[in-house]
Amino acid sequence: MPRLFVAVWPPEDVLDLVAGLPRPDVGGLRWTTRDQWHVTLRFFGSAELEEASSALGAVSAPVTTAVLGPETGRFGKRVLHVPVAGLDAVATAVVRATGRVGWPPEPRPFTGHLTLARARDRRRGVDLRSLVGMPVSASWAVTEVCLVESHLSSRGANYEVVETVSLSEARTLE
Repeated sequence: MPRLFVAVWPPEDVLDLVAGLPRPDVGGLRWTTRDQWHVTLRFFGSAELEEASSALGAVSAPVTTAVLGPETGRFGKRVLHVPVAGLDAVATAVVRATGRVGWPPEPRPFTGHLTLARARDRRRGVDLRSLVGMPVSASWAVTEVCLVESHLSSRGANYEVVETVSLSEARTLE
């Protein structure tokens, strides 16, 4: 079974801003690449593609605005990221529609973010403090969500969008 997740992909101008951030050589830190920059709304793990696609087709959420920034942050000693706000309602709608697909939905609240780098050693982490607080901000209209298949390799993950579901300005969340 493929590893699947649902994501929002920033437009090229936002990716250009993120690409302009400093990426210093820090021992033990692996930087993500432009083709990996997305905001995960729901991770399924191993799941049937047809089941995930069918469930995602039932998502009912309005077009919204994603807000990147205002600066880089971290999750513990392992993940450097840029926060992304404005996607809570879409993430909730995705979880509502796909709750029975793959792994159970995360029990913690949704925290929108775009991952910039990860520590290679899960146990030790990396001192990310000098990388936190780099200013970066943008916003964009989110008009669709994507079902993505993750292909793991020794160089990191490669992502393939396998389906796109449009959001609608006419629909509202219940």
